[in-house]
Order: sequence, then structure tokens, then C-alpha cells
Amino acid sequence: MAIFTGAGVAIVTPFKENGDIDFEKLNDLIDFQIENGTDAIIICGTTGESATMSHEEHLDVIKACVNHVNKRVPVVAGTGSNCTDTAIYLSVEAEKLGADALLVVTPYYNKATQKGLKEHFTMVAESVSLPIILYNVPSRTGCNILPETAVDLAKNVKNIVAIKEASGNISQVVKLASLAQGCIDIYSGNDDQVIPLLSLGGKGVISVLSNIAPRQTHDMVMEYLEGDRMKGLEIQLSMMELCNALFCEVNPIPVKKGVELMGLCGGTLRRPLTEMEPQNVKRLEEAMRGAGILK
Repeated sequence: MAIFTGAGVAIVTPFKENGDIDFEKLNDLIDFQIENGTDAIIICGTTGESATMSHEEHLDVIKACVNHVNKRVPVVAGTGSNCTDTAIYLSVEAEKLGADALLVVTPYYNKATQKGLKEHFTMVAESVSLPIILYNVPSRTGCNILPETAVDLAKNVKNIVAIKEASGNISQVVKLASLAQGCIDIYSGNDDQVIPLLSLGGKGVISVLSNIAPRQTHDMVMEYLEGDRMKGLEIQLSMMELCNALFCEVNPIPVKKGVELMGLCGGTLRRPLTEMEPQNVKRLEEAMRGAGILK
């Protein structure tokens, strides 16, 4: 059984102007997402600026999310690291805090061979009982989970059950789906490729777009999966300009500005991320108006 089907939001982490985590605004964001159809909350991912958090902050945010969601939808906690011991520590603690599943990114900077990836993910998975979503995003990590590696892990490690595929390489996902034959659930990690991945048997998306367009993102997936494929495609195509605007600067700079423009929370970023360039803010505002998100 899939951890979730539909649209999971890779939710931003709101910060106060002094850089502290704004837990009150986090609760508001969670409620906004659930009220608008989001099928899962992915907390402390890349979009949540987890790389700038201390371990204590990281776990405090997971705890706050789990408690506020209160089983309304699954909570998937990002617990990956380029250090296997750290990934194990965060994963074990997230399980204790009540997360429903874990999102574990490939080791970054020091990278790994495919053999190293197998050992890393196996060791993390064996430290917990929660289901695990592998996170493949080579553009950020410099490390690619090959289809053969993902399938081997899914077949040999019982709680490795899914992969967030953000390689952007459709041919790689086709090969993965062909080799897997359903042994691993596939989620799109790219908002501009949701329908293509669903056509290959994907279960949904782990989405940046959903931060500002939760209903549209949910509907895009569910219309397609429930049989109205043209409606799902129509929503995908109507969101393309907004998807492009959301990635005109490094994620999560634009989406953090987007939630600020909607009045959902402040747009404070932690360094090294910096304020969005004015011309790109204008582009984002126009795209949000075009999608009916801003008036």
C-alpha cells in the first residue's frame, strides 16, 4: 500500500525576521494545505531549508508538524544526510516523534558509488521500521540513483518502498518503471513532469508548487488517476508558466516569496539563500495571477 496517493507538499519552513522558526505560522501553513486537499505533508526537505537547521531544530520542526497534523494526512519526515550515522540518528528520532514515513536523500558532496548507495540506504532503513522514500535529485547532490540500484533496494530491503524521482530524466524513469514492475512506488519530484510520471505508473508528486497551489496540484494528480486524463493534463499545462517561475532562482527562494505574496507567512530565508531579484519577483507575481492564485 502506498504511503500516499496524490499530491504531497514539500512544505516551506517559516522563519521569523530574526531567523527563528515560526511554529505558529507553520501550523497555519499545515492547515492551509490540508484544507485545500493536500494528501501528505513532507517536512524538513530541501524546500524546508533543512540544510540550515541544527539537529535540534530539525527534530523540533518534525515534532511540531506531527503533533499539529494529528493524523489528518501522512507526515513524511526528511531525514537524509551525507553522513550515514547522522541519517540514522535523524531517522530513529523521527520515528520516535511519530512520523509516518521518511524521505532520505542521496548522500551529497562526498557522494557515493552505487555500492555505497546500497549500503547507506540499507543501513538507514534497517535502523527503523518506518517506510522509506528514496530521494533522487542529482542536480543538488551530484549523485544519481540508477534504476537498477533503486529496484535492488526495493526488492531486498522491506521498508524501502518508494522513490522521489527528481532527476528530470524521463528516460531514466521509464527504465526504472520497466525494471521495477511495481515493486517500488514512484513519485515525481518535478512539478513540470507530474503527468509524464503518472503515465508511467507513478503514485503522485512531492511538490513545491503545492505550497501556493495545493488544490490545483491535488486535482492534477487525482483527475488523471481517476480517469480524466485530459483534465489532469490540462491542469499540468496551465501550471507550466508558474512552475517555471518557481524555479527561476534556486528553490526555495521563489516559493518562499510566493507564500509571502499570498500572506501565508513571512518570506525570511536563511543564508546562504538571499532575497529574490526584483525582476524575478515580478515574473512570479504575473505567473501567480495568470494561474488565478493572486488577484
